[in-house]
Amino acid sequence: MSDSYEELVRRIAKLVKQNKELKEENHRLQNLNEKLTDENEQLKQLLGKYQQTLELPGKSEDQRVLRFQMATVLFANIHGFSRLNSKIDSQKVIDQLDSIMFHFENIVQKYKVEKIKTIGDTLMCAGGIPHKNITNPVEVVLAALEMINIVDEIQHQSDNEKIWEIKMGIHTGPVTVTLGGNKKSTYEIKGDTVNIATRLESSGVPGNIIISANTYELVKEFFACEYMGKMPIKYHGDIDIYLVKGIKPELSVNEEGKVPNKLFQTRFGLLQFNDLQEIILDRLEKELPPYLYYHNVKHTVDVITEVELIGWGEGVSDEEILLLKTAALFHDSGHIISYDNHEYFGTVLAREYLPKFNYTNDQIEIICELIMATKLPPKPRNLLEKIMCDADLDYLGRTDFIPVSNTLYRELKEQNKIGSLNDWNKLQLKFISGHQYFTQTALSLREVNKQKQIERIMQLIEPEPNNPQP
Repeated sequence: MSDSYEELVRRIAKLVKQNKELKEENHRLQNLNEKLTDENEQLKQLLGKYQQTLELPGKSEDQRVLRFQMATVLFANIHGFSRLNSKIDSQKVIDQLDSIMFHFENIVQKYKVEKIKTIGDTLMCAGGIPHKNITNPVEVVLAALEMINIVDEIQHQSDNEKIWEIKMGIHTGPVTVTLGGNKKSTYEIKGDTVNIATRLESSGVPGNIIISANTYELVKEFFACEYMGKMPIKYHGDIDIYLVKGIKPELSVNEEGKVPNKLFQTRFGLLQFNDLQEIILDRLEKELPPYLYYHNVKHTVDVITEVELIGWGEGVSDEEILLLKTAALFHDSGHIISYDNHEYFGTVLAREYLPKFNYTNDQIEIICELIMATKLPPKPRNLLEKIMCDADLDYLGRTDFIPVSNTLYRELKEQNKIGSLNDWNKLQLKFISGHQYFTQTALSLREVNKQKQIERIMQLIEPEPNNPQP
């Protein structure tokens, strides 16, 4: 017993000692932690002061570096001071230069081109930033042509001799863009595209617009261009270059090659439609309710394809094709807002977006009428509305009618708008039997197969059970 007691005492004494040591170590660590915390705070304050001393004036605190795969860079060099002489009123010349630069500012805004900076007597602009688009090569060349025209006009209005000269270089390609600025966005662009554009400008001839082969391939449908041969570019070898002579005669007012006519605007609109389509389809992809198994992005794309196919078959104009495709893009977009009366809400969205893409008021009204024409039952009043209605219900005469029809049934079923599948098939039989295609193109493409679908639906309908005999 005595030995056990002594062993217990020794253990307790050892534990007391260990506990004391742990308390001392804990106290030491607490002091060390407080010391490190103080030192860390001092370092933060010192670093903050150091960063402030390194901050560049005007440098934005919030900068983003973005990569754009297709931007069009323009360098425009305007010069003429070397031609001045004592007989010319210097103040008038300065006023004239101010007027030119003022018009340049308006031109780049008109064509949604970003002014990057002015380097001496050289203006640097870029299209396709900060919002990507497919139209920027055409817009930049249009801006360049208008700049040349405005310089000529201002000089013709003056009594002075012609003293101003302008030459331009344009290249399309990828760029790296640094976005900065607090109150107003500023842009800094870098990359080979910038270097090639400035090389084209510096090697150009006054009064001319020189573009690279990259840009030429993207604008050749709109502008008359002349091949000028090859130009050596450092690290890139020889590149093909072209002289822009003006807008193609058939696409310009009075065939003068200066001002775009209605046909130009229509073809440009068809090109720009790709940008609009990307924006709207992306929004539909993100915002359409998940239960839309039929009225989804695929259906919208199908209708866009069909209005173009039927439209060409019916011989409508380029402008009418544009209106049809735009209406098809928006015709079910109203589902973002409401399932019921979605056609009306589609017109609301169309009126919101289309002015930003330079659609006229008359065009917007026609587009909204085309959207409303898809409201069931279809009652088209003119050829365009007939095309729209036929494209919207094109699936009735396609071989995939049954699976497509089932997606619509599932969509309605989840909203408690339909009963059993048998009820749905009966409803479909009634609807498709009373349906008609309105255009000759749709009749030729779909009517025969639609009759086959009627037979298939009839086979799917289950007979009513016989009433029991009394």
